[in-house]
Amino acid sequence: MHLRKIGKPKAGEYPSYSESYMELVADDDDILEHLRQNFFAIKELIYNLPEEKLYYRYAEGKWTIKEILVHLIDDERIFAYRALCYARNDKTALPGFEQDDYTLYSGANERSLASIFEEYEAVRTATICLFNSLPEDAFMRRGVLTGNTNERTVRALVYHIAGHELQHIKVIKERYL
Repeated sequence: MHLRKIGKPKAGEYPSYSESYMELVADDDDILEHLRQNFFAIKELIYNLPEEKLYYRYAEGKWTIKEILVHLIDDERIFAYRALCYARNDKTALPGFEQDDYTLYSGANERSLASIFEEYEAVRTATICLFNSLPEDAFMRRGVLTGNTNERTVRALVYHIAGHELQHIKVIKERYL
């Protein structure tokens, strides 16, 4: 599959708190290829860990690795949906989500690693297909969340997905290994 290039968003296309995610992503416009490669990198990293590491919490109230993986899936699914809405010029303000509640009710620790990665791969494939198929003029369309004034462009959302994942990979390497 040929993957299109998508320019990296500039300040003003995303809330300032997303800057840390944007900084983690390369400036080469190959974001879809990076998403594809990142999936395989995180899968290899996690499958090389001993089973007990998947349930480890480095502090009380922190997520396990399985919970982080399902959080990444949830976040990607939600941000890809937002991108679809904004790309189709839907002006409806979209709801936010409470990541801790999503994680609490995800059942991640009861799932097999194989089932988590099966879902992860399906979501990643759908995300790449969505962004690869959008018309060029869709990438600069914007949207907001309910009760929020922080706009994001469609292209900022795909970079958020990649940067968010890279941030969690960094945390796993620093705190869990």
